[in-house]
Amino acid sequence: MVRRVAVIGAGVGGLASVKCCLDEGLEPTCFERSEGIGGVWRYTDSMDGRRVSVYRSVITNTSKEMSCFSDFPFPEDFPNYLHHSLLLEYYRMYAHHFDLLRHIRFKTTALSVRKRPDFATSGQWEVVTETDGVRESHVFDAVMVCTGHYQEPYFPLDSFPGIGTRFKGQYLHSQEYKDVEAFRGKRVLVVGIGNTGGDVSVELSHVAAKVFLSARSNTWVVSRVSNHGFPFDMVSTTRFNYFLDWLLPSALTRKIRFQKFNSWFNHANYGLASTKSSKFKMIVNEELPFCLLSGTVVLKPSVKEFTESSVVFEDGTTEENIDVVFFATGYIFPFPFLEESVRSLIDDNRSLYKCIFPPQLEKPTLAIIGLVQLTGSIMVGSEMQARWVTGIFSGWNKLPPASRMMADVLKKKPPVKRNTSEREKMSFIGYMDEIAASAGVKPSVLRVLLTDPRLALAIFFGPCTPYQYRLVGRGAWSGARDAILTQWHRTLKPLRTRVADEDSKRSSSWCWMCLLALPMALTAGLLLSKHPQLGCRAWAG
Repeated sequence: MVRRVAVIGAGVGGLASVKCCLDEGLEPTCFERSEGIGGVWRYTDSMDGRRVSVYRSVITNTSKEMSCFSDFPFPEDFPNYLHHSLLLEYYRMYAHHFDLLRHIRFKTTALSVRKRPDFATSGQWEVVTETDGVRESHVFDAVMVCTGHYQEPYFPLDSFPGIGTRFKGQYLHSQEYKDVEAFRGKRVLVVGIGNTGGDVSVELSHVAAKVFLSARSNTWVVSRVSNHGFPFDMVSTTRFNYFLDWLLPSALTRKIRFQKFNSWFNHANYGLASTKSSKFKMIVNEELPFCLLSGTVVLKPSVKEFTESSVVFEDGTTEENIDVVFFATGYIFPFPFLEESVRSLIDDNRSLYKCIFPPQLEKPTLAIIGLVQLTGSIMVGSEMQARWVTGIFSGWNKLPPASRMMADVLKKKPPVKRNTSEREKMSFIGYMDEIAASAGVKPSVLRVLLTDPRLALAIFFGPCTPYQYRLVGRGAWSGARDAILTQWHRTLKPLRTRVADEDSKRSSSWCWMCLLALPMALTAGLLLSKHPQLGCRAWAG
């Protein structure tokens, strides 16, 4: 019987894990090597200890309603997209509200996590920690690893001839970027066009002499601001859209999606992406298209090699007098504290059952929280993982036999091994529903439709906010229904600093549209109830 649980890391996954352990009557002890909670979201200027943190100006890519803990909404006056300082404030509010801090040991590093000699029968782990130079050994019934994605920079210098031998300029990983001042007047190359590469390029363009952005893959750029000024993820991440994505042929849904993205600007004209591409990679950045249009950022293909002061690209072009090279090439997750026999089981998140459990372990008492990459908020995904895992630890939920878990892993694992830093993004709703169904907390659209039509319409046509997973099952929250029905109020509240005249007919028109859509919602509810695993395929390559 699991009772004592070690939680490694006090970022968002660690906080959720501690809270979920307490909800299940378990005894968590969280080990955090720094002096505070928040993980990567706790900004620091220092590079001591190689602790990864966000840079000074970071604002979230997912909106507050789509990123909150499922039983703890953001304050209504918080803006929809949050500066890292506000997000950290929210985490502190959460930790205080649920009295989590007393379960966290700060400035304590987990040095090793090893199976006990009797692990095959007990499932127990020996955890060695260090605090102020003093080492201590503990025995735990289970371990939840919550160190996240951003553990160690992926620095593939071998793939860039000349960078470490001939190039005389400065080169560094984006992890080391904090603000723009050190790069004023410089000619800068940014390698990699993920969210970080796009953000850093835009920021540097305000002070640098010139910024070049090297992109290897086709990339679609979207804005946080979507239809009618609403947050992009609240408009796009709905069960209705998810249902259509499952219902329609994949070629058609891809065409519709590409047309939608190109309605903002033609990506082919900017050299970003082509509708002929079968792969689907997306970043969030409102400013990048204007920077490309104004020439403050210049898009380039893959790097071929570096000389003393220049860079040669795959298309044969050369850019001279490069002062600084930023590698926005992502991160790897080595889990150095895990013993080798366990670490070897985690070559990537797709080697884990549901991206959480190493299926080869004799006892399922090790869970990796927050390693999955979703098309929505990883914060929400981490909490759902923690709820399911602690339910398993407490005996309320059960895992299938190891053979079935291995079969599931092999079925879902990509056929081609990807770059170390590239992980396939999974459908947010698909993954959340899959874990929620396993945990017994997935809402039934059909059942809600028959008992509470107003709520059902909000669930099906509105944003798939985390509150939906607190309506039923273990851990149900009495405030979930109200949180769903008032989510648009909290979205608009911070914008109402000056009230303009409204069209009183809009709300009544929306009600009529919802009533007319009832038959469609009923049909979708029937299909979803018959196919609980539908649409769990990945979006991105």
